Amino acid sequence: MTLDLPEDSPILGLPWIITFGPLSDADEWEPVVCGPYERPHALALAEAVVAEEQLMAVVEPLLPAVSADEIRDEIAAAQATAESEAAQLEEVDLYGDYEETVDEEQERTEAERHAEPLTAPTEAELRAGFTRIATMLTGKGS
Repeated sequence: MTLDLPEDSPILGLPWIITFGPLSDADEWEPVVCGPYERPHALALAEAVVAEEQLMAVVEPLLPAVSADEIRDEIAAAQATAESEAAQLEEVDLYGDYEETVDEEQERTEAERHAEPLTAPTEAELRAGFTRIATMLTGKGS
């Protein structure tokens, strides 16, 4: 599971993390968070691990905040988005939108079935990605 972003999104260039966890509430263990990785590496690693195990993987950007105020602003924005989405869900006619949701899920599933699986990156590729991320975060590349 990951964000579906436009190709020109600046978020694509951020470092990404993967959170692996159980598929159901019946399994109780602490999620494992790995990263940071470049997005293509994170997606490929998540896919490789999930393909062999019955796990959930969430791939998400790591937002490098440089102050407590930036973090508070991100939290406020996330809370506002959640409130807005909750309000929208309350307004939705569940019976009218159910078929559209099922159709969208079926289309997505069909596309996923025909997509080629990603190849997990090598250790050397991951280490090169770590170097690029460190350079980006420390500003030593500019």
